[in-house]
Amino acid sequence: MGVRAHAAHHHQRRQSRQRSTALVLIPLALIVVIIVVDLRSPTTIHLGPLLVIAPALTPSFAGPRLTAVVGTLAIAAQVLIAFLHGGITTSNHIAQIIALTALCALIVTFTGVREHRVRQLVRAQSVAEAAQRALLRPLPERIGPLEIATMYLAAEEETQIGGDLYTATRTRGGTRMVIGDVRGKGLAAVGESALLVSAFRLIAAQHDTLADLASTLDHNVGRYLVDFAQESGDTVEHFITAVLVDLPDDEPVVHLTNCGHPPPLLLRNGRVLSLDSVAAAPPLGVHDLGDGEYPNDSVPFDVGDTLLLYTDGVTEARDQSGEFYPLGERAAHWTKCSPEVLVNHIRRDLLAHVGRSLNDDAAVIAVRRAEPTAAHPAEPGPESASPSIQRFARGQPGIDHPRGDRRA
Repeated sequence: MGVRAHAAHHHQRRQSRQRSTALVLIPLALIVVIIVVDLRSPTTIHLGPLLVIAPALTPSFAGPRLTAVVGTLAIAAQVLIAFLHGGITTSNHIAQIIALTALCALIVTFTGVREHRVRQLVRAQSVAEAAQRALLRPLPERIGPLEIATMYLAAEEETQIGGDLYTATRTRGGTRMVIGDVRGKGLAAVGESALLVSAFRLIAAQHDTLADLASTLDHNVGRYLVDFAQESGDTVEHFITAVLVDLPDDEPVVHLTNCGHPPPLLLRNGRVLSLDSVAAAPPLGVHDLGDGEYPNDSVPFDVGDTLLLYTDGVTEARDQSGEFYPLGERAAHWTKCSPEVLVNHIRRDLLAHVGRSLNDDAAVIAVRRAEPTAAHPAEPGPESASPSIQRFARGQPGIDHPRGDRRA
């Protein structure tokens, strides 16, 4: 835990103790009120049993120790009432004291059990968060000439982790990224996510083209998924949809290999361009369904352009009426925003759209090519690119569906 995180945790615990100290005045005041009212009431009226309310309220804001203290005070108050209001030895008062003592003991016991389970849940969440950080390490805000922002929303909020994945790595003269979605969600998909992320980080820079990289990933992922299914006895088909992205530092272009994943969006000059015409191959892990060849397409990606990568947990999120989240239409309102602001807008808008927790994991990566710096000089414009890239760059207003430039 870092210094800031430790300080924040310490501050939170101190505030929690202060709130508990203030709230404990409520059951204490209740005990005093019951004592006064009971002593002023006729002898035929017995308000002592109401003292159990005080220890019963305490677990809502305190642990077993403070609950035991309040319970002890409640029992002492019952003894005081019995002493001043008819004698301790009367059968009625003895029964009230015994009953109150038994109830307080039960309340303290159940409070202790609850605290133990809370600690177990906190430890489990800490492990899940550590796994999340190891599997999906936050991408830096800047890689080379690229500005980057990410979003991850797990369908299972308690785990804070799921089957969606993304990562990036530097290669010679560029940056390579992957965003993917494992079939399924929650902890059952974590192992498969970790496999692809680890394999990508290890071999992304060792292949000249994304097509070769995709073929290698497919071979390794497919072999592992078969073994995983055999060991677990799971007969359900396993696969991973993914988009591989190659962003050269010195070319206004982005290379894409789509393996059965939702097509990226390109935000440019107030327009949203859908890359759904870029050729797609079968998902990773089901190479037997295809011809073994993976496309390697190119589209222009100039200074100021933003590439929006996402998983189907975003576009398939439904509102109360069953309507899907219109990512392209909503993103059209934020084309001039920085990646961080864009991702924050999408997060808030997506959660507002569904009005509840998501039914599937959702991940988003926004990548913008920044203005050239001394370390990254001005890149050639579309005029110097291939004719197909020039045609793409001209585009049309609105959400377009341009064709990619197929590379060998």
